[in-house]
Amino acid sequence: MTTVNLYTDGACSGNQSATNAGGWGAILESGGKTKDLCGGEANTTNNRMELTGLLEGLRALKRMNITLNVYSDSAYIVNCFHQKWYVNWQRNGWKNSKKDPVENRDLWEAILDLADQVADIHFFKVKGHLDINKAADVRKWKAKFEKAYGPISDQAFAYLTEMNHRVDALANEGMAPHKK
Repeated sequence: MTTVNLYTDGACSGNQSATNAGGWGAILESGGKTKDLCGGEANTTNNRMELTGLLEGLRALKRMNITLNVYSDSAYIVNCFHQKWYVNWQRNGWKNSKKDPVENRDLWEAILDLADQVADIHFFKVKGHLDINKAADVRKWKAKFEKAYGPISDQAFAYLTEMNHRVDALANEGMAPHKK
């Protein structure tokens, strides 16, 4: 089965204001090839942009009979899948644990529909905005990553960090046309 890596990110400038702008980025990687995607919108939230990056990455898949590794710096996304929040949301009529409507339901439903079609999907939380030149920080976050997911070489961890920086740049690129 083919393995595809999907790196996603979202960004929002002026979050919580009526004139904010948001952007999302996604990078698909398989067989030595990459495809960069980005976009944005006005009057949004960071979480919506994080989710949109994931959704657009899933929509760009050409096949679903794959192993998909999703790398995101969004605890909102990764924790939802690892802790299966969506199971309770669906069971409770899309209400959260506080009995409030689940935010971003429209995006979550679309994501869950597509993710369910992928043969084998895995989510990995990466540290966003990690400065690769700060050795102590790199060691700390690499150790956290390994504790959660198992051993990773220094080179592979540096690559994940580089890809997170690249997808963050795409999210900011997608946001730029919407800034006022």
